[in-house]
Amino acid sequence: MYKKILIIGCGLIGSSILRVAIKKKLSKKIFVFEKNKKYRNQIKKINKKIIIIKKLDKNIQEINFVVIATPMSEYKKIIPKLNIFLNNNALITDVGSTRNNVGKLIKEKLSKKLNWIMSHPIAGSEVSGPQYGNKNLFENKWCIIIKDKNKDKLKKVISFWKKTGSKIILMNSKEHDKIFSITSHLPHLIAYNLIKTAQDFQKKDKKNIIKFSAGGLRDFSRIAASNEIMWRDIFFNNKKNMISAINKFSKNLNSFKKNIQNLEDKNLRKKLVNSKKVREQIVQLKQDIAKPDFGRE
Repeated sequence: MYKKILIIGCGLIGSSILRVAIKKKLSKKIFVFEKNKKYRNQIKKINKKIIIIKKLDKNIQEINFVVIATPMSEYKKIIPKLNIFLNNNALITDVGSTRNNVGKLIKEKLSKKLNWIMSHPIAGSEVSGPQYGNKNLFENKWCIIIKDKNKDKLKKVISFWKKTGSKIILMNSKEHDKIFSITSHLPHLIAYNLIKTAQDFQKKDKKNIIKFSAGGLRDFSRIAASNEIMWRDIFFNNKKNMISAINKFSKNLNSFKKNIQNLEDKNLRKKLVNSKKVREQIVQLKQDIAKPDFGRE
């Protein structure tokens, strides 16, 4: 598809892109820029043909396609290098979880001669690092691609993600950030807060409650084990939608509190039943399987 692909940042997502690119022969040559020395050593073991570069300089002049898979706070450091050294025919995409802020950054900082189509593969895990990369990570997973006026470049990015096994949907930046503030960003914030609440309870009562973790706390702890830099960037960059989502959540939490406090059986059960319907929808849409999860053996 491309003669030379460059992946900037090779953690879980970047190394998964690397693996699927090798598996499906998406490029004749694959370059990787990764600052972490430990990660670079792990990447070398994936395939001997991978070309690791130590600087974003003249080494990237002949690159055709760039995938940025770093935390979004790194973008401001990366863009000036792309402006100087990347050729005008190269196409850029990224995998960030918030889009409106990146769209503004592209408009303000990226050279007008370069083309950047934003992507967001809905795949990943709480683990980070190239040792966890998976060539099948994107198989049958959604990849959100942000609409762009350059139809030719847009088609090329769509084609790339389809070849990774992804299902494609187009959105605009504002719609994307509003939707994922509820479906992804708020659940992670709740997970972090729940774990902090458990820690506070344990500290105050001087009891080891963690060893009694039931399925609920166990599952939330998995989410709360996610990369802190990535999630800090997401929370800050989607601040307006996050505050709105938190306010909605707080309002509903207070409503649950009132139901419990006043023993309002009918109102409480109605909420619980409606919540189960959402789970049924998620399974029907093949976002999960119906098989019960009793925890790992």
